Amino acid sequence: MKQLYFGDCLDVLKDMYDRYPQGLIDLIYIDPPFNSKRNYNILFEDVNMADTKAQREAFADTWSNVSYKDTLGELARINYYLFRFLENLDDIDIPKSSVAYLSSMAIRIHYMRKVLQETGSFYLHCDPNMSHYLKLICDLIFGKDNFRNEIIWSYQRWTGATSKFQSMHDIVLFYQKSKDKALYNTLYEPYSDRSKHKAKRFSNLKDNGSLEQSYTGDTSRMKSMRDVWEISYLNSQAKERLGYPTQKPEALLERIIKASSNEGDLVADFFCGCGTTIAVANKLGRNWIGADISHLAVKLILKRLTDPIAENGKKEFLSTLEINGFPKDIDSAKQLAKSDELLKKKSKHGAFDFQHWVVEFLLGGIRNPKDIADGGWDGYIIFPKNNNEKGRVLIEVKSGHVGIKNIREFIRVIDKEKADIGIFVCFADHLTKPMKLAAKEAGKYKPYQFDRIQILTIEDIFDDREIKMPGGVEPSTFKLSVKDVRPENKPPEMF
Repeated sequence: MKQLYFGDCLDVLKDMYDRYPQGLIDLIYIDPPFNSKRNYNILFEDVNMADTKAQREAFADTWSNVSYKDTLGELARINYYLFRFLENLDDIDIPKSSVAYLSSMAIRIHYMRKVLQETGSFYLHCDPNMSHYLKLICDLIFGKDNFRNEIIWSYQRWTGATSKFQSMHDIVLFYQKSKDKALYNTLYEPYSDRSKHKAKRFSNLKDNGSLEQSYTGDTSRMKSMRDVWEISYLNSQAKERLGYPTQKPEALLERIIKASSNEGDLVADFFCGCGTTIAVANKLGRNWIGADISHLAVKLILKRLTDPIAENGKKEFLSTLEINGFPKDIDSAKQLAKSDELLKKKSKHGAFDFQHWVVEFLLGGIRNPKDIADGGWDGYIIFPKNNNEKGRVLIEVKSGHVGIKNIREFIRVIDKEKADIGIFVCFADHLTKPMKLAAKEAGKYKPYQFDRIQILTIEDIFDDREIKMPGGVEPSTFKLSVKDVRPENKPPEMF
């Protein structure tokens, strides 16, 4: 089982519990937002996650906006003591946003325990701002006797002078569903720094805290691992760094996954972000489930999983995955478009709609932050030109009926915005011959011999038809629909 879910993990968990009331997961690790005052999911505009100047918010942290009174009402029906604890917090001098955050976490952790097998383990990554509250919540959900460790992840970063001791650690709370039945594989570390170099010969200990072997070799010079872990923080030069601000080092997840699961077991992360848990679980031969409320995060995870695979093996690997929450065929794509149109008529906007799916997920572009209405453009792609210049492709997505008028309006937008290329997306049964002719008459993008205005249908994207543009773009890992295309007749550069 290798499954990714786009959506609120609470919906995923409830559905999972309905289908598997006896539990199915061996290990859950989560690294949720730490508090209600920070933006949680931040991704970068550049496809390679490298352009920090183009950083943009994937979604604003909504914990403080949750209708937590409804959540408290639900908790009152399923865990009365947990409800009473949160209700009392709500009555004292604690910010409402903190109570909202804790209520949202409590209902989700409740269902995470439900979907664990009796032998399963739960790890909650948090920081000192909320760890004391979360510890009490987990005690009420798992039972205080099933608390195993407060793991301290200690690291170092460069900072200047401070008015207090530097905050250089995170906390990971470790629980088991049943301490008498739970799986635990003992991990080892050197007795001291002095014996570290000797230990390397026996267990292949890396400087970043990762142990390559599965700790079954000679442990005579090793001791059972402590609950304080010195693991390097991911600096900007780290090889595994993706540009995701809350990214955790793989060495941290490697320890957790090896300690509380075996090969073939099922590992889950319901706030999977950039997918460190998923990537490590995959490398270690575990099955996995990942969920995130950001569709860009889901795409980043797919890219992270497929990047190490040779191009001819990517599709085979992707065929082994199940991706939930996105249209899987033309009928479901039309259903998304239809529901999106209904929402717009009611002046409501969800976290995800048809245009976002096409622009950001299928085509790997960036959504227009102004959300211009009909007659504008929905997104763009940047490509490299000569002399370090950047070209721009504008994308217009139409979910309903279209005609030659729409093409002509789009051409005017391309001219006004001084864009290099335009991509017009619609369904195949809405495309007409006059539309194709109008696009052709807009001419070629010189000096390349491909159309300046390109019409791409949703059916084309599902059939892997490519966008033609200089240098190409990163392939879409959902359908591999936008390939790295370089025109064969590209003239040599003069400088």
